[in-house]
Amino acid sequence: MSATAIVSVEDYLHRTEKPYCEYIDGVLLPKAMPTKLHALIQKMLMRLLDKQGVEALAEVHVRLSPTKYLIPDVIAAPEIQSPHPTEPVLLCVEILSPEDRIGSLLAKCEQYHSWGVPFCWVIDPEKQTAWQYHAGNEPERVGLLTAGDLRVSLDELFSEIPR
Repeated sequence: MSATAIVSVEDYLHRTEKPYCEYIDGVLLPKAMPTKLHALIQKMLMRLLDKQGVEALAEVHVRLSPTKYLIPDVIAAPEIQSPHPTEPVLLCVEILSPEDRIGSLLAKCEQYHSWGVPFCWVIDPEKQTAWQYHAGNEPERVGLLTAGDLRVSLDELFSEIPR
């Protein structure tokens, strides 16, 4: 399917084939294919967030508007709406895949902020670095990711990842 083909929201929401695609104004935008390392970081991050009392899920489609659905790598909130959040969550996380660029993921964070998400993190599993991008602030490279009361240190996040 061409990136310029117009697809209805209904068709998008019933789409099951991979790769997963985001949806903007009728256009499907395939997400980068994740690697094993990407998946391990998702798994570890969700465990660390769950331990702090929030619901953390991977690859959930979020509806920013009636014609815009994005798929953060991880979302977290005290409770996540089903089947697709239409209200902003507490935290959206993007994990770099080899084809991704940090600038494009930070731009995605700006879209989450416009929707009302207060906290975004971007994690680079290869370099074992991360940025937090809080609404109203500039992105900053950090060793301790924060989102309100949530805290995840990079040392802890990467502790079980083979080097």
